[in-house]
Amino acid sequence: MSFASRLLPFLTEFPLPPALPDGVTAVSPYQEPSPRALLTQFAHRYYTGVQPRVALLGINPGRLGNGRTGVAFTDPVALQECCGIPNELPRRREPSSQFVYEVVQALGGPTAFYQQFYLGSLYPLVLLKDNRNYNYYDSPALQKALLPAIRESLHRQVTEVGLARRTAICLGRRNALLLHRLNQELGLFRHIHVLDHPRYLMQYKRRDLLANVARYVEVLTQTLRCE
Repeated sequence: MSFASRLLPFLTEFPLPPALPDGVTAVSPYQEPSPRALLTQFAHRYYTGVQPRVALLGINPGRLGNGRTGVAFTDPVALQECCGIPNELPRRREPSSQFVYEVVQALGGPTAFYQQFYLGSLYPLVLLKDNRNYNYYDSPALQKALLPAIRESLHRQVTEVGLARRTAICLGRRNALLLHRLNQELGLFRHIHVLDHPRYLMQYKRRDLLANVARYVEVLTQTLRCE
């Protein structure tokens, strides 16, 4: 069973939560026709083979990248111009996607990258408040409410989808607080590297783009040498 064949049921069947606190709503792009079709095309093109992938795990998807394309950290422009998957979506760039695809290109392009790595999130559904992106940790009550689902999501991504257990990469330092906690509880990864989140780097450290891309490339290359 290919990585794609394991990933698609996980994402497309992941359940929506009951009512969330603080006026937050969850949306599954994978249950909407257009993102689901694009994700399926992407997965069958790039997540071929049965080998485990080293995970890069973000917080939860945003509405303008993954929320439209169904593909983590991939806005409509990156999906078409970098990944070769045509789409009729609005040509709006998403900063995290711009950064990630600089890294993807530096590591040989999407075919080479996705044979080794998997881009995902601790919680796979889009979270919105007042129709704006929201992070699971932005509200203590929200994080508490979502904790069982985040635990399930992480465990299933490792054991069902097939992530490499020797190491994982956490995107975002606040995100790392929960990932380290859950990893201590579940014992999924031997080591976790923590990198600044792409959106943070694009918003606050954009003038250091080349250095930040080089740092990502260094860490990702190192994970492939880990035994």
